Order: sequence, then C-alpha cells, then structure tokens
Amino acid sequence: MLKVITWNCNMAFRKKSKFIEAYKPDILIVPECEHPDKLKFDLDSIQPNAIFWYGTNENKGLGVFSFTDYKISLLNFHEAQFKMIIPLKISNGEAIYNIFAIWANNPQDLGYQYVGQIWKALNHYQNRIKKKNTLLIGDFNSNTIWDKPRREGNHTTIVNILAEKGIESVYHKYFEQQQGIEQHPTFYLYKNKEKPYHLDYCFVSKDLMGKLKKVEVGEYEHWIKTSDHVPLIVEFE
Repeated sequence: MLKVITWNCNMAFRKKSKFIEAYKPDILIVPECEHPDKLKFDLDSIQPNAIFWYGTNENKGLGVFSFTDYKISLLNFHEAQFKMIIPLKISNGEAIYNIFAIWANNPQDLGYQYVGQIWKALNHYQNRIKKKNTLLIGDFNSNTIWDKPRREGNHTTIVNILAEKGIESVYHKYFEQQQGIEQHPTFYLYKNKEKPYHLDYCFVSKDLMGKLKKVEVGEYEHWIKTSDHVPLIVEFE
C-alpha cells in the first residue's frame, strides 16, 4: 500500500502539521512549506523519517516528507530552471517510485507563469517521464477553465501530453469527472466558499492507476482555517 497526500499549507507548516497527521500519509507533498530548519514537530506528533526541501525563500519552498520507511532523493537530471517541478526517487528497498513534486508558482525569470512552467518542464523531461511507477503531484495552479487557445502550454495541453504516456489524473478517474467541471474544489480564493477551483492534482502511470484504491478531497469546513487549499489524498493497494 501507498498513501500519498498533497496539501498546499499556505505557509507555516510547523503550526499545521497535526491537521494532516490523522491521515497517516506515507509521502506528503507540501507547497509553500518553510525550510526544515524552521520545522519543529511536537514530541507527540508523528515524526518524518525523511525530508526533502527545495526553494530560495526559507519561508516558502516545496517540502516532501516520508513518514514511513521510504527514502527521498533528488534525481540527477533535475534542471535548476524548473525550480518547483522536482523529479524525485522515492524508495524503500521493495518499491521505487518516480515522483515529480510540483508547485507551479509565478517566478518572473522563467518567462512562463503557472501552468506554462509545467508545460515547459514536461517538454524538457519528456524522455525522463517513465510509463511505470510514476506520479506527478502537487499544486498545478491550473485548470481547463482558463485555457487560452493561442497560448502555448495550457492545462489541456498538459493533460494531453501526459495521456500520450498513459498518465492520467486519479481524481478524474476515480470520481468519473471531466477536466474543467470538477465537483470537488481543492482551492478557495480568499478562503471564500463561493469562489472554488480545482487546482491540485495527482497524475499517475497506468500501472499505478490499476492499483488505485481511494481518492479523497478535503472538506472546506474542516480545512479552511488552516489554508485556502484542501488536501488531495490518494491511496494505492
């Protein structure tokens, strides 16, 4: 079994980690996470066995945590210009997964904002994205509703690129949803329940889709005090 959760904690993860502990993740991806030196887990909290962090702002990077026996290592083909689209190997001696941890934010130096960053990275990593044991997961900050036909690399383009490799969104498969008309938001603009969007995703290769057990999206009422995002929780057999 493998349980993977992505949750944009909206900074200050050290004050919010207990909210996610009850879900007992094996792997947790946390966009907007502070540097590990700033993280202090309570003694009665579940302690991570491994932490990977990447960023230039010690208050707001991308954190990946293992709470079981999985080890985390950066793959050597990581291209530094794609700062928050990070290829990792997650392994425990029995299973090895290739995970692209994603936080599509808005750096000005790339020339591409949000979803454009992911499109550019996917083109760069095209031959590195394997068709087995692969996950792309995190805050994509994108949705088909914002597609602009003349823009390179909109959300639909990304979905299609991944589909060519047999990689699909677990949420859309599990809940039988279509891109752009999701019934379960993962983000609430200004924490307003009347402004919901689906921005967080977990795309997986066909072999993992065949092992999909459960997908859960956090409830607004439970999570909104901690962040404008709710977690996406994915379980595999």
